Amino acid sequence: MDDEIRVSFPGRRRVDASFGGFLVATDQPVDEGGEGSAPAPFDLFLASLATCAGIYVLRFCQLRGIPADGVRLVQRVERDPEGKIVTITIRIEVPPQVPEKYHDALVRVAAKCAVKKTIESPPRFVIETVVVG
Repeated sequence: MDDEIRVSFPGRRRVDASFGGFLVATDQPVDEGGEGSAPAPFDLFLASLATCAGIYVLRFCQLRGIPADGVRLVQRVERDPEGKIVTITIRIEVPPQVPEKYHDALVRVAAKCAVKKTIESPPRFVIETVVVG
């Protein structure tokens, strides 16, 4: 992926991101003035956590010849009364044929997720306005 993401505003409450030849569309829910035509940006953030952990779990299974078709991750968030996330739980569900000796290892590999690690040691943010054109 490129280190640059370009954001555009195609209308109403939609905000799109372009990078690496991809377009990621976002929108706000209808009750927040959007059309609900795409996930909200924060929902994509949460999905990035789950899918990042998922890619580590998938690779672990592939390297050991474990069929991944019966494996899935379920992510849940717990929020405080103000709506701030206080706990993110990722449960790795495995079918009985996945040997128990791999259960703890699956947890360890899922914890290697780069998105999770970035949250745990957050980067410094620089936000600026630049006149162009």
